[in-house]
Amino acid sequence: TDAIALVEEIQKGEPLITASCKERVIYLVQRLQEKLGEKEDHKFYLFKVLRAHILPLTNVAFNKSGSRFITGSYDRTCKLWDTASGEELRTLEGHGNVVYAIAFNNPYGDKIATGSFDKTCKLWSTETGKCYHTFRGHSAEIVCLSFNLQSTLVATGSMDTTAKLWDIEKGDEIVTLSGHSAEIIALSFNTTGDRIITASFDHTVGVWDVGTGRMLHTLRGHRAEISSAQFNWDCSLIVTGSMDKTCMLWNAMTGLHIATLKGHSDEILDVCFDYTGQRVAAASSDGSARVYNAETKECIAELEGHGGEISKICFSPKGNRILTASSDKTARLWDAATGQCLQILEGHTDEIFSCAFNYKGDIIITGSKDNTCRIWH
Repeated sequence: TDAIALVEEIQKGEPLITASCKERVIYLVQRLQEKLGEKEDHKFYLFKVLRAHILPLTNVAFNKSGSRFITGSYDRTCKLWDTASGEELRTLEGHGNVVYAIAFNNPYGDKIATGSFDKTCKLWSTETGKCYHTFRGHSAEIVCLSFNLQSTLVATGSMDTTAKLWDIEKGDEIVTLSGHSAEIIALSFNTTGDRIITASFDHTVGVWDVGTGRMLHTLRGHRAEISSAQFNWDCSLIVTGSMDKTCMLWNAMTGLHIATLKGHSDEILDVCFDYTGQRVAAASSDGSARVYNAETKECIAELEGHGGEISKICFSPKGNRILTASSDKTARLWDAATGQCLQILEGHTDEIFSCAFNYKGDIIITGSKDNTCRIWH
């Protein structure tokens, strides 16, 4: 595409792009074109093994740039690490039970939320390690949490069948999302922050209005527990994965079922969109993963090679690579378009349950039941 012509086309329908910033937008489009055109044959090498905790890890998460990451553990702590050196920066202590769900308030990264089996969620300062707030109110374990992109709210999902929204500044509970008849095991805000979805063991996904706490839609159709659910970037679609071996696509505005993505012979354990929302990837207990075109609903690639269930799957930020984590003790890197396995990340001595890219896509972290984290460059 001619960048100048493209920006002139965009200008016609977008009053915000004035003559004074046109050059800048053209430059950004050209930068993006260069980025997309870069040949990618980056091989990842093991940089560091972190003996992170004395008990198994539960989760790992990056800040936006990937300069830092956090690990949660059965040892009741969350640790903050420097990615470049592999050094532990601090230990966040205070929970009375397993620290299970963890997150940075990306894109800012100045706060960390930890959700625990002690039924509380804590909000911490990344810089000082100080605990700002302890959110109390759930009557059972907290197993998932999420910040909105605006970094004003944190949502917690619990085994008590409810989710709660908390005010980050004041530390108050804003609303309780009640309506599920079983545990909530995943939740996700949309990009604009006005909707949140909750995935439950009751086989449904709730779509809620964040402002009022009202349930707008119940996504019904799966015949078993939901394992994961996500909005695409422009908030138009929701994808759900279920123990019933299928993924489903839904219209996020109306709550209507659009398509059922089939092909797996066992439970779907994780689903995700790429950043553009054009592709969906699904990971299954059958040891394979699949990539679907969100527009045509066709399966465009099958990722086969793992020797055990795949519990986590994610696209690289550019969307041209897929990373999978498996119980076969390896993580694998795949070509998203062809399904070809590009690299096997080996060395963990127990199953890998967590994997993540940094924002640039040139660092990978894997977390394993062997109590270690590995940083790959």
